[in-house]
Amino acid sequence: MGNQVLLTCGVVAGPLFTLVYLLAGARRADYEPFRHPVSSLALGRGAWVQTANFFLTGSLSLLFAVGLWRAGPSGWGAVLVGAWAVGLLGAGVFRTDPVGGYPSGTPDQLQHHTRAGALHDLFSFGGFLALAAACFVFASSQPPGWAAYSVVSGVLFATAMVLSSAAYGPHRRWDGLGGLLQRISLGIGWSWQMLLAMRTLCA
Repeated sequence: MGNQVLLTCGVVAGPLFTLVYLLAGARRADYEPFRHPVSSLALGRGAWVQTANFFLTGSLSLLFAVGLWRAGPSGWGAVLVGAWAVGLLGAGVFRTDPVGGYPSGTPDQLQHHTRAGALHDLFSFGGFLALAAACFVFASSQPPGWAAYSVVSGVLFATAMVLSSAAYGPHRRWDGLGGLLQRISLGIGWSWQMLLAMRTLCA
């Protein structure tokens, strides 16, 4: 597979992931985008759509990581993007636990994680951490403008994700805004990956 094709996978993955979860969420009457995380779309009616979304965009991001490895200039950055891709694939394999009363009839918060839910969170956390780290690693090999953009993206991506996680924690801070905060974080992360792919394609 040509490297341009591999790098193009990095351009496509983010917009595709976003479009799918927006359309899937819009079709669920009891799903609240500002409150419920994207992963909750892999539960209940039509769950296969978001599961397929994790697998497809995780695979595209993994191919992109291979393209980055071939193109350089940061091997460690490519590995971290690959770890982000593995996190997406793992999130597809292991379904999240119900949260925020979704799907209907489930409690607002489970007393204990299921094994699948715990593994979902582990893969997701690892993936988010890897992508945030990739922003900083690639900043070291970019011109000043791009370096600043990568650093700011890494900080904002991680901050929004931490705030989103707090909305689902025991203390329920930012309750009702966890889904919105997660979407902000995902938008920042996917945008960074897309622009990095476009920049590498044009190099």
